[in-house]
Amino acid sequence: MQIHQSLDEDEQDFQSTTYLGRPIAILNRSGRWHVYLDHILQHNVVFATAENAIVWLIERVDQGVSARLN
Repeated sequence: MQIHQSLDEDEQDFQSTTYLGRPIAILNRSGRWHVYLDHILQHNVVFATAENAIVWLIERVDQGVSARLN
């Protein structure tokens, strides 16, 4: 799986891809990584590193967890 950057090559504040057919993305705001599953921000979930955010998203997709609007 390759993460695609939507900004400049040096800019890594937003990354997105699809995993098993589901869109996932991470966004860095003020040093905290927010996660999006199926284009929906997952509220109350933030991470200190991009790697932890990606692992969390992949685990949710592997478990078949649906994105929720809260």
